[in-house]
Amino acid sequence: MSNSVEIRLSEQRDDLIDWVTDKFQEFMQDERIDDALALADEFFEWLDPEQLDTEETLYTDYNEIRE
Repeated sequence: MSNSVEIRLSEQRDDLIDWVTDKFQEFMQDERIDDALALADEFFEWLDPEQLDTEETLYTDYNEIRE
């Protein structure tokens, strides 16, 4: 995997973490506790600062597989 792909994936993951965190806080403020818990359950490893940098992100380039 090229360095530019790694950087792009890292940026996308960072954006997703920001979105999940913001959405979780929004649900909590709106008292949508079940929605917040469902989101937290799905993204637990990314929301936990102790696990954030150790959780693997799996990536598949389907065009590369076809070759």
